[in-house]
Amino acid sequence: MKPITITNVRVVDLRFPTSRESIGSDAVNKDPDYSAAYCILETDAEIEGHGLTFTLGRGTELCVTAIQYLSKFVCNRTLESMTSDLNGLYLQLVGDTQFRWLGPEKGVIHLACGALLNAVWDLYAKAEGKPVWRLLTEMTPEEIVAIVDFRYISDALTPEEALAILQTGKRGQAERLAALEADGYPAYTTSVGWFGFSDEKIRRLCHEAIAEGWTHFKLKVGGDAIDDLRRGRLVREEIGWDRRIMLDANQKWGVEEAIGRTLQLGELKPYWMEEPTSPDDILGHARIRAEVAPIRIATGEHCHNAVMFKQFLQAKAIDVCQIDSCRVAGINENLAILLMAAKFGIPVCPHAGGVGLCEYVQHLSIFDYLGVSCSLEDRIIEYVDHLHEHFRDPVVIQDGHYMVPTRPGYSGEVLAASLMRFEFTHGEAWRTEHDEIRSLHK
Repeated sequence: MKPITITNVRVVDLRFPTSRESIGSDAVNKDPDYSAAYCILETDAEIEGHGLTFTLGRGTELCVTAIQYLSKFVCNRTLESMTSDLNGLYLQLVGDTQFRWLGPEKGVIHLACGALLNAVWDLYAKAEGKPVWRLLTEMTPEEIVAIVDFRYISDALTPEEALAILQTGKRGQAERLAALEADGYPAYTTSVGWFGFSDEKIRRLCHEAIAEGWTHFKLKVGGDAIDDLRRGRLVREEIGWDRRIMLDANQKWGVEEAIGRTLQLGELKPYWMEEPTSPDDILGHARIRAEVAPIRIATGEHCHNAVMFKQFLQAKAIDVCQIDSCRVAGINENLAILLMAAKFGIPVCPHAGGVGLCEYVQHLSIFDYLGVSCSLEDRIIEYVDHLHEHFRDPVVIQDGHYMVPTRPGYSGEVLAASLMRFEFTHGEAWRTEHDEIRSLHK
């Protein structure tokens, strides 16, 4: 078979005006326009690799520029030259001796690395004719270990320990897959509790979600203390006490305020409190966790890299590990985080929603269940019910569960018509109808 060569990398600034309906709003990000820096690996074959990193509107152009720069590491290369050493590709992307000064391994540059690596994995899976979760599941433990960069995490997880976890994960894999294909992977909905929603809308959405089979609900908090509690009681009235509620402060509070506010909301019996303080404050999370127990603490969607996850786990600062498919450098780095979480016995419940995050993280959680943690206990994937219509292979939800994707690739390919309509600033959605929003983005 002729080798597949990447001939060009096309990058798109993709933005959806979600702020008009307060979709995605929380105590910190009150007017997000869900967006993505999106890249397409064009090839000399009949397939392309599609990848993205999630953003909130303004600043997406910075990620676009970074992807354009980093694309030199994949353009004019064969797919096989990259997939034969995926850790080597990762090290090339994060290791530019001058460009990495803008990181290193964090911020805009790392987001761009994630988009490119997501695109390479998408192309790889398509070339193999498999969805990403199956591609990973069918790899040998040795092949998975070779993908992971252990430079900065071996004090918490050695390659030998990772290999043992993955070897154990091969046992009973077929049985777990059969169960997953029959029942799906458990999920929770955030769509009922955005910060800008009225009480009436929250009540209506709770009713609708219960009718659709949802049993786990997330509410955004971090506003006025009395109002947070009132809104939480409202959700409890609608969902009852046999369903679970999670609370998300989106980094709003300092450490001491986070402790007080979490304890105040304890009457709601939250399943977890998410991002109670700065996402960089590992010791702060550890103190909060100790002082609000048994309320569980969750974080991770804004962790820069595997090193931060390592320290959260070592410091016993979290009860729930919330990986993100785009914040760190794609699948490579998320494999390291999944393996560390398994060693420390912490459940992984991915951050999703946004643009394409639901489509991506289902693959990571499925692989985690089939080959790493081998457990569904206390594990759920976030789900947000919007923008899926723009994807070629959107997630399928049944009775509050992600159904296993079957199409080859990483499920993040956006329809060509949607790329044209929502490209900033030339797309139809930004040219005429939304001039006021458009001007705010400049």
